[in-house]
Order: sequence, then structure tokens, then C-alpha cells
Amino acid sequence: MASGLVEKVSAFCRSPSRFLFGTSSEVFLAELLRELRDDRANYTVKVLLLSPLCEYPALLCPSDSVGEETALELMSIFTQSPPKFVQFRSQLLVALTCVLTCSSDVSGRLRAFPDFLDLLLQLAQDTSDLHGDAAPRSLRATACDCLREMEALYPGLLSQRLELLGGLRHQETSRLHQAYAGLQALVLRNAVYQLTQEKEAGAARLRALLGGNESVECEADQNAGPASGKDSAPLSSVILGPMGTVPTLHTGPDCKELRSALSSLLEESYLFTPLSQAALLYRLTEVVAMVPAIPPTIFRAQLLRLLGTSEVTLLHTTLLMKSAFTDSLFSSEDEAFLFKRLVVLSQHPLLSTPEKLFYMDCILHFPENRPISCGDSDEALPVLLTPRLASALLPVVFNDSATLLSRFNLLSLVYLEAGEEEDGRGLEYLYEHLTSLLRIVESGGRRENVVTFFRAAFLFLFHFHHVERYCDNLSQQLCQLYLQHTRFAPHLINLADRTQEKLPDSSWALGLLKALQRVISETPISQTTLPDLRWHLKVLTRAAEEGEISQHGTLRFLSGIIPPSSSSLSSSGDWRLGNGILGVCRRLLVHPSLESMFIPLADILQHVAGHYGDTDIRDHARLYYTLLTTLSREKLATVLAHHAEGGQQVKKRTLSCLMTEGEGLTSILTIHETEVAIIRLIEADCEQLEAEDLVQDEAERGEPVLETYRAQFSSAAFASQVTLKFLLTHTETRDARFDQLFSIRLHFSLTDDHYSELQDLSVPCLFRERPPPVVTLTLKPREPYPSSLHVSAIFTTQDGLTWHTTLPDIRVCFQQIFLPLPAPPSWGRAGRQAVFAGLWEEMSSETGECASSLFCCQLEEKALSALVEKHFLPFLVSDPSHKDEFRALLFLPPQSHVLLKISSEEDAVHFRLATDNWELLPHINDYLLKITAS
Repeated sequence: MASGLVEKVSAFCRSPSRFLFGTSSEVFLAELLRELRDDRANYTVKVLLLSPLCEYPALLCPSDSVGEETALELMSIFTQSPPKFVQFRSQLLVALTCVLTCSSDVSGRLRAFPDFLDLLLQLAQDTSDLHGDAAPRSLRATACDCLREMEALYPGLLSQRLELLGGLRHQETSRLHQAYAGLQALVLRNAVYQLTQEKEAGAARLRALLGGNESVECEADQNAGPASGKDSAPLSSVILGPMGTVPTLHTGPDCKELRSALSSLLEESYLFTPLSQAALLYRLTEVVAMVPAIPPTIFRAQLLRLLGTSEVTLLHTTLLMKSAFTDSLFSSEDEAFLFKRLVVLSQHPLLSTPEKLFYMDCILHFPENRPISCGDSDEALPVLLTPRLASALLPVVFNDSATLLSRFNLLSLVYLEAGEEEDGRGLEYLYEHLTSLLRIVESGGRRENVVTFFRAAFLFLFHFHHVERYCDNLSQQLCQLYLQHTRFAPHLINLADRTQEKLPDSSWALGLLKALQRVISETPISQTTLPDLRWHLKVLTRAAEEGEISQHGTLRFLSGIIPPSSSSLSSSGDWRLGNGILGVCRRLLVHPSLESMFIPLADILQHVAGHYGDTDIRDHARLYYTLLTTLSREKLATVLAHHAEGGQQVKKRTLSCLMTEGEGLTSILTIHETEVAIIRLIEADCEQLEAEDLVQDEAERGEPVLETYRAQFSSAAFASQVTLKFLLTHTETRDARFDQLFSIRLHFSLTDDHYSELQDLSVPCLFRERPPPVVTLTLKPREPYPSSLHVSAIFTTQDGLTWHTTLPDIRVCFQQIFLPLPAPPSWGRAGRQAVFAGLWEEMSSETGECASSLFCCQLEEKALSALVEKHFLPFLVSDPSHKDEFRALLFLPPQSHVLLKISSEEDAVHFRLATDNWELLPHINDYLLKITAS
């Protein structure tokens, strides 16, 4: 019975909605409760049976009556369970909390709250473990967490128990002390906030709450549901804003009890973990902000250590306190010290990139004591950020992309506010830095370098678009970049689009498109390759969208790629090229100066309609020619308006006078987008193919094996590839329309430059009820590093519609790139050992790119043998039966090696490493950590 129910629980947690199709929630809940009541059941299994109630309480308890009955049943089970099963009792408390708080209507389940709260408070007060067994301490910790969760969901629920909670905190000497302190601070904050909502509340009401010890009263808002946000987070959105927006409680000068409670919590805060300290200080900051009688100087003693902290959470809390209290707590010296510390931390070499970016953001939005700017402007810099101080944050090309762009934006704001225009040295440095990024891109930089440059260019234009000298020079350099690398056309088009969107009054984007059109039209057709031509047409299409740009240069270019000058291009039948030509023509049909282009455009369309090698292109050209010669300009603009606005599909039948297909045909010809992922690729197997057998068996003729291998390995013809196998399956999302899929075309997109471009793969069909087909993906590494692939698919359903869906990304792991030594079998083990010995000697010298390292771990002899057999057996060059030392040679395409000597020493197992690519060492270390830990 228990095993069957465990399987049901696993099936429910995998997909609750699918599981409940075959049964009802009432039946499943009854089975769970019956098994939980059974004294013969294993308590470890019972912990598992509680998981549905913890994760999906609303599904199993859809009504208030069911929820209350379930809660009473679980409390009965808790009372009857033996105290020694602490884990089960703790999980039972969590399940009770979830069941009682999952309803959107609080009033329906508040009748069960008093009993459960009494139970939690009894457990929290049970200090029998202080001088005895420490096992019940985890039960108290869980009870405290449940109390905090319920107080957060229903603010004011424990407001009558503040004195009790303070007493529990004082007598607690274990690690639970900070949990009680956090609970007390939360209850105090909620109690004070509720008093601010009462018209006549004052010092007497506050003293009553701080000294009260009555029975538990459910004071939560009867009309507010859990996590409604009405009372649970009243200040989170205003604590950084003007203090006038914070609700206040006027108590007069007599507020000794509250001051005493706050001082007691603050005095102990240094004992807590950084995260608990930050949460406590944030709650107390809210309390002090709401009670004007308590001066912010109460935090002064804590401020001395907070200003020098290296913890991100504590520094963030310090900034929140500064935003709330400004010069009431922070002197001008404190402000200057904190700001300079942020500048130092934002460039500290031992901090991670996310931490440094956080500090950069803190600098940009630093809460000043006396801010000069008014309003909520995001670009108002703090006064303390002078150009001299900001010079420490100048971007350099060695920064990572995120850091470089963050610094570039910050320095741009600094120099912009400093009024630097034509003669500013800082602005000149920024432009020189932008030019340096451009040179890297021109020299064949990686995709990350390209994206970083164009983002930096946008930031520069966004801030300094009015400085014509730099902007005009940037346009010229971008045109030269495009002529050298036409594949950057999408980046240039996107740069023009975003600039035009954010700077509608600037003419820079228009000037860039006009300059690109000019350099393209002046390029000789004879020197233009087919890929370049396709990119040229995309740029010209975008330029044709601008009514202020004359299109005569575009028409001359189009005339140049049709006979007689280049008949091979237009008669080749290349659909993509023809579609590019028609894309430009389609834009020209709605251009304001169409009348002046009528004859040359008609000649181009007529020639394409009569001579192009692709039937589809000829048909579309014939349609455009008919529209051009038969419709007035106004009707033509109406028919093609949706194309000029971005190619969005419209349901109107604007061509009803010329085209007779119905809505059904339109739907069939449209590629629809799925709302969620329909299919996915699951890794089935990783077959590591050997490198192409290009290392010839010349050693048989007496030549040394290592020299033979080195000569063949360094040849340009040497190549290798890795093959990954996946199962193409449906996702858990069930939709009858997609149970049978046909003509599936998988498209793979790279996220970096580590691998060569991948070809699309075709799968004939995929049926939900049949075994999934195997998809084989061949990778050709350029650099032996991990990566991930974006995957999308186009497929046809049984009703004839075509769909596009995005699949979950594929992760290419480091170990999937490993290949055995690419050597002929006739070399045998002796030949491979000779290659290993020679390569080891070369790499151990650590010259050039070579490096060596040592990895140590604790493994028993049997575990080591099992690890080698599981992970390194295909790569061993030594005899596996010799346990003293294992030698493995990993080949990582295209041309890298990793050599391992694995031996068990007295203190630990040593993995001695040697490689001819030092950049692989971090990946090797991560891989060894993973396999030895498992």
C-alpha cells in the first residue's frame, strides 16, 4: 500500500493536473491522511507523503471546509506521533502552515488558527533542549519559521505576544536566538504599522501591545488573503523615497518601552549572520521611520561597523537606512566615506562581477543627504561623483562586457553633467575607447565583443548625440566597418532603430542609413559576393522605409544586379536573393517619392517577373508590377501598409479584389507561434567519435611515433567532430492538436563562437504514442569549451497548419568534448604510451600555452578504480590492471590535449595534469570536482 501511494505522490508532484485527470483531489487526500494515521507506516515514507500538502495545498484543499478538516486531522496526527521522529513532526508543521494559509479567503479558515498558533507557541517555549538533547531544537526552529510565515501573511496575528517573544529571545542561548529576534522584529514592525492606521492610536496603545501577554487573537484583516501585500509590505515601496510618504505614529516623547525593545535588538544584532542582521536592521529601520519620537541616532552605534562592512547585504541595508534618514543619521563625513567606499568596492579585484555591478548601481543611485535634483530622474548623479573621483572607474578593453558597459554609461553621465562637449578630455577618452572596441571588432572579435561595441555605441549616441564631430565620425567608421564585415548589417539596423526610437529628435540614424545606402550603391557589383549582396539588400530595405532618403541610388543598385551586367545572379533562382530584391521593391512601392521612381521600378519588377529563376519570386514580382501599374498611389499604400509597418500580419482581406483565396488558405499559409514549448530534446547518449583517421601508420616504416603524430596533428587537414544523440519527445504540456507532428525542421543557434555553425535537422514525424525518434547532432568545435545551444522548430500538424515553437536550450558539457587519442589501431598501447610520454615532457616544461597542475581528493582504492573505469576508460593509455598509476590522454578538438596521471598517495589521490592549452585548467578542475564528489 505504501509503495503504491509513494508512486502516486511522485506522479502527482511531476504533473498535478495530469494526475488529477484520473482521480479526484478528495480521494487522493483521503489516501494520504489514511496512510499518515497508520502507525505501522515508515516515518521516512510519511515525510514524503506530506510533500503534496506542502507544495500544492490549494489543489488538495479547494474549499475552506476541506482545509479546516485537513488541518484538524494533521494536528491530531501531530499529537499522536512519537516525539523522537523530529523530522516528521517538523514537516507536519510545515504542511499545517501551508494548508491554513493557502486560501484566498482568510475568514473561512481562521477558526483553526488559535489551536495551531497555541501549538506553535507551546513548541517555541519548550526549552527542554537547552541543557539536554539538541534534537528537538530543529522542531523549535521549524515552529519559529511557521510563526514568522503566518505573521508575514497576516500582519498583526501575533501582536498580542510581543512580550512573550521578547522573553523567548532573551532566554535563548542557541543558534535559534536570531530566529526569535527576527520574528520579534517582524511582529513589532507589523504592530506599529497597524497602529499608524488607527486614528486615535498613541503611546498608551503602543505600551499595551509591548507589555501585553493575552491569549492569541487573530487580528489579521478578515478581508485580506495571504500575501495580499496590503499590510505585509507597507514600506517596501516608499522606504527609499521621501520620508513624508511613510505613515507615522505620534506617541509623544514618552516611548521608553519601544526604545528599550529596539536597543535590546540592536545590541545583539552583531551576533547574527549577515543575512539575519540585514533583515533585522531593515525591519527596525521601518519601525523608527514610522515613530518620529524615536531618533534615528539609535542606529549610531551600529553605523560604525556597518560603514566598514564587506557584506553586500549589510551594505545594502546601510544604504536603505541612509535613504530613510539622510542627515538625521549620516553626517557629511559619513556620506563621503560611504561613497568613496562604494567606488573602491566597485573595482575591487577580489569581488565577483555581479557584486561590482551592484556597487556601480549603488553609486549611480546613491541616496544623498542634500540632493540637488528634484523628482525621480534616473540620470541625476550624486554631487559627490566628480569627474576626478569617477576617473578611477574609466572603462578599459580588458573589462568584461557588463562591467565595461556599466562604467561607460556612468562616465558618460559624469562628463555629460560636467558640461564636456567638443573640448572635453573625458569625452575624448570615451570616444577613443569606443574606437578601440571598433578596432577589435574589425580584427575579427568574438560575438561578445561585437555586441559590447554596438551597445557602447548606442550609449555614446544616447548621451552625446548633440556632439556632431564625434557622431559624424562614428557614422563614417561604421560604414567602413560594414564594408569590411557585411554580416554586421543586423547590428547596424538595430542600432539605427533603437537610436531613432530613443532619440526621435535626432537625425543621426537617418544620416547613418543614408551613408550606408551611398556606400552600398557605390560598391562595384563585380566585387560583391552572394552573401554580401543579401546583406546589402537588407540594409537597403531598411533605408527605403525612410521617406526623407532619396532612393535613386537604391534603384541604380537594383538595376546593376539584373541583366545584362550580372545575369547569373538574377537567373540563378536563389529564393533568398530574390526575396531580398522584392523586399526592397515592396518598400519602394509605399515610398513618398514613388512617382519619380515609377519607370525604373517598373522595369526592375518586369524583368524579375519574366526572367528570374524561381517561380515564387516571379509570381510575387508579377503581383507587385500589377499593383504598381493598376492602382493609384493611395490604394497602393492601403494595400501594402501592413508591410511598411513591420510586416505584421492582419486579418483584413485587403487584396480581396485581386486574390480569391479564403481565410482558410490564409491560415494555412501562415506560420503560427505556439504559446509554450511543445517538444524538447532529451539527451539519449553521447557518442564521442574519433577524429578522422588522418594520422597515418608511418611508424611502421621506422619513424618515431611522436614525430609522426605531431606532423600529422599539425596538418591543416586534421579535423574532428563530436556527435550528440537526443530523443525528440513531447513536453508535459498536453494539447491534442500537437499529438501528431509532421515534417519537423530543427534549427540550432549558437550562443558563442566555440563551435562552427550548425545545419538544420529534419525529422519526418513525431507521434505521442510512439517511441521518440533519435536526433543526431554533429558538433565541430573551434574551441574546446562548454556551451549552450538555442533550439527552435517548425512543424506541420494533422490539420495542415504550420507552427513554430521554441525548445529548451541544449547544454554542451565539457566532458562531452573528450575524444580518445586520434591514432591508428596498429600503433597499439605501446605507441600511445610513447605519444603520452613525449607530450607529457613537452607540456611539463610550461612553455607557450602549456601548463601543469595538481588536483587532490580523498578516495578509497575501490572508489578510485570505479571512477577511472566509469569516466576515463576510453582514454587510458596505460594498462587498466596496473592500479599503481593510471595514465589517460584526452584529445579535445580542434587541437588541444589534456594528460592525466592518476595515483593513490598516502594522504590523498593525486590527479597530475598537463595540457597544451592553459585556459582549459578551470574547466578541468570543475569536472574533477564534479566526478570525485559523486
